[in-house]
Amino acid sequence: MSMELIDVNPTARIRNTKATVRRRAIHPFETWEQVEAISEEMDPRFAAIPIVLVGSGLRPEEAFAVQRRDLDLDAGVLSVERVYSQGVLKDCRKSSRQRRRVPLRQRVVETLRAQPPRLDTPLVFPAARGGYIDLEKFRFRVWTPALRAAGIDHRRIYDCRHTFASWAIQGGMSLFHPSRVMGCSVQVIDAHYGHLLPDSEEYLRGLLDSYDARLASG
Repeated sequence: MSMELIDVNPTARIRNTKATVRRRAIHPFETWEQVEAISEEMDPRFAAIPIVLVGSGLRPEEAFAVQRRDLDLDAGVLSVERVYSQGVLKDCRKSSRQRRRVPLRQRVVETLRAQPPRLDTPLVFPAARGGYIDLEKFRFRVWTPALRAAGIDHRRIYDCRHTFASWAIQGGMSLFHPSRVMGCSVQVIDAHYGHLLPDSEEYLRGLLDSYDARLASG
């Protein structure tokens, strides 16, 4: 019986295009009042987490691995040394952008100072039993109920990080500085938040003129 082979592949001219990966929409918080409203609806043991995430730009996996020795609240600095993800604690490589020193705004410093330390764990944000917080369980048991109770439209936990970046750029930071603080490349920051940069000729001219004025005044 003939195998009925053909000389030409009929699919040869069909482009093998990869499906476009759609980025998840970013929904930053609008005000600190919204963030604090969520915090107030959480168990006091976790109430500092939204404020620290929004105020520092940390990934939740980084925040959940922070130990008290990683904090220098007098200097207003947090060191990212390790990450807890999918049940595994990993040290950040010395060459990794993820390993970094994060400057803390005063609101975050005050929140961390008010966080009562637990004697049974070195973690700043331990789980109820003293171990590491499981992100999925936290999202389901703590984060989503707090949003609902506060009457805030649903946002992902990672929108805290997006909020930090959005506010930083709208506050006047160049793309370089959020990338250093957040432990990622300038290209990533530009792709997600570059549209927030004021780019009018009048704005840029004003920056240059302001710098010239400072030089002239000595």
